[in-house]
Amino acid sequence: MKREEIIKNRQFIADKKWFLPITVAGLIAGALLISSSMMKTTDYSLLCSLSKSRPGTINEFSTTVDQLKAIIHYATSRIVPQQNFREISVTFDVLQKRSPCNFLVFGLGYDSLMWTSLNPGGNTLFLEEDPKWIQTVLKDAPSLRAHAVKYRTQLKQANSLLAHYKSEPNCHPSKAYLRGNHKCKLALTGFPDEFYYTEWDLIMIDAPRGYFAEAPGRMAAIYSAAVMARNQKGSGWTHVFLHDVDRKVEKGFAREFLCKKYLVKSVGRLWHFEIPPAANLSSHAGHRFC
Repeated sequence: MKREEIIKNRQFIADKKWFLPITVAGLIAGALLISSSMMKTTDYSLLCSLSKSRPGTINEFSTTVDQLKAIIHYATSRIVPQQNFREISVTFDVLQKRSPCNFLVFGLGYDSLMWTSLNPGGNTLFLEEDPKWIQTVLKDAPSLRAHAVKYRTQLKQANSLLAHYKSEPNCHPSKAYLRGNHKCKLALTGFPDEFYYTEWDLIMIDAPRGYFAEAPGRMAAIYSAAVMARNQKGSGWTHVFLHDVDRKVEKGFAREFLCKKYLVKSVGRLWHFEIPPAANLSSHAGHRFC
């Protein structure tokens, strides 16, 4: 089934089909009001790590334009985001406190304009496996920042990848790194420079595809999110949001790498983790993340 057909099948029917888009538009409108008031009162030197990696000031005008475009988009669209309102609200609550910040999203879709608008003045980057799909989405939302990426894994390899991680020293948390780590099959390599050099405050994992055997699966995305969170140089904790935890692989890899002790909220098919940098841990040398 093509991606467009899958998304169309997620649309609400009859009288419910307009509820979520309009609700999302309301969320964005609220974020716009909040950000507008914060622009006048916030000390930008105290904002999250965005200030450390992105020089310059926040463009208040362009932020407002993005939010207004998102409101119009969702208020006039029958296509709903991949997550429901309760799941979206989990990330929205964190963005209200941390925005503007560095927000990494695995996946690109009709909800991407929403995520960008909920991080006004921040750095929101999308990673997508399908170049043609990027063109489709950017046709309607050209302001989005997205990169096409390639994954080395397939869903059917999930069990063997777990065994590989346990036996390969370059996968272990005490030695783990991503860029150029070809020995560890779970490390994401060959990605854009920005992926490696930015300290991400929030990471959303809602891709790549993981519903058929030859799909890339989210094993490497989950592992790499854990590595990036632990390797943070700053003192702040990293928020990781994982969608589709009703599936066996997502749930199993989350428990192995993101750790149950860091799970702070579970809503619907979404898990929210807060992961500290390794420097904050009393003991981080060893073969296991959790």
